[in-house]
Amino acid sequence: MRCGAKCFYVEAELDGKKLTKAVNARTPAEVRKTIRKAYGEKTSVISVREKKKSSLTASSSI
Repeated sequence: MRCGAKCFYVEAELDGKKLTKAVNARTPAEVRKTIRKAYGEKTSVISVREKKKSSLTASSSI
């Protein structure tokens, strides 16, 4: 993983089938570029969403 990279979830259509994949990248544009390099120029990217960080709250009772 590179500095500043985040996890994105990608929904793409490949040969009529819906593909959902997690990709580490810095920007949504870089995610699209990565998917098109892996699966070909004709791959239709439907959506790119950033993975939400779960907020862990420390609950301590004193």
